[in-house]
Amino acid sequence: MSSRAVVVPPHVARPLRLLPFRALMLPPARGPRGTVERALARPGARVEELLSRWAAQGRLTHDATPGLYLHEYTTAGITVRGLVGALDVSRRAEDPGEQAVLPHEGVHCDQVEQLAERMEHMEVDPAPILLVHRGSARLRELLATVRESDPLATFADHHDQHHRLWAVRDPAHLDLIAEALATTRVLIADGHHRYAAYLALQDRTRGGDRDTGLAMLVDQDDTPLFLGPIHRVLPGTSLESLTSAARTAGIGFTYVTRREALTALGPTSVVATDGRQWAILAVASTADRAAVEILHQDLLPARLGSPPPAEYRHTVESALTEARPGRTVAVLMPAVDLDLVTRIATTGRLLPEKATSFQPKPTPGLLIRALRDGPVAR
Repeated sequence: MSSRAVVVPPHVARPLRLLPFRALMLPPARGPRGTVERALARPGARVEELLSRWAAQGRLTHDATPGLYLHEYTTAGITVRGLVGALDVSRRAEDPGEQAVLPHEGVHCDQVEQLAERMEHMEVDPAPILLVHRGSARLRELLATVRESDPLATFADHHDQHHRLWAVRDPAHLDLIAEALATTRVLIADGHHRYAAYLALQDRTRGGDRDTGLAMLVDQDDTPLFLGPIHRVLPGTSLESLTSAARTAGIGFTYVTRREALTALGPTSVVATDGRQWAILAVASTADRAAVEILHQDLLPARLGSPPPAEYRHTVESALTEARPGRTVAVLMPAVDLDLVTRIATTGRLLPEKATSFQPKPTPGLLIRALRDGPVAR
């Protein structure tokens, strides 16, 4: 298999288990701006040595008692809460009904290998992957009770995110959380490659520290992440060739004015423009298929049989600045509905690359897991 092959990460089996761990924490006020992010981003960084030095300087705290952590962060008026723990990745699902963790994007084998090597060298999980689910009312009630106590830490970081952290250590609370999560199924919102790296490392050292990987679980029915679109920019493509491909694929389109196109932007419309002409494409999502799938699997391949290379932009404005008559087309996408993404992932299908954008994400490096602590069994 080519190292650039895109594959589906293996599926972790139920029960879903989020286990306590001893968190390493470096509040941003105790380090220079961006220190943690820069250190963790450098491929050759001696992270373990750096963390030891920070601990000796009193800048890094290491909890003495394992726990789960309720992490609340607020940015730009949006508050998100997630439960952070060591996700058990030691069991593989034999059939779809056993799946606990659902990936919805493929991963590149070479990137997974590079990440796994780097994570093994660091001997820490530097940040949790981000998972979403629809939690139970019972779990929400329990976490509301946790929030009635004083936070373990409260601070603002250099990205103007405001954070509160609570440790969950009461055995009765941990048992209730374990029971509530056992039968749930979660979707990967961010961190597909890190998730696959967790599994690759666990395959190498079964029964050891790598039976778990750091994860944050967000309840979309409590403090939902915003699921936004990622727009496409198609260099070397004219609007005429794109609408011709739509005609070949049996996809309708209508040329409209700029105002009509921008007014039509929404969950059921896809807009294409070269900056001078505008068209609305009939590529709306259906009950079991996302608009981004129709675009990449039906429309773009109909263009001379070879899809043009796509670039990705997170805002309408940044996509539109790339549009050039006869040279580059911007395709403005609708957001994909979370339940549709989950249905697609449950069938084992993958969405095209960069199909979803879950926001806001927490600043990395606030909760770190040291592998030397070992797994915590419950």
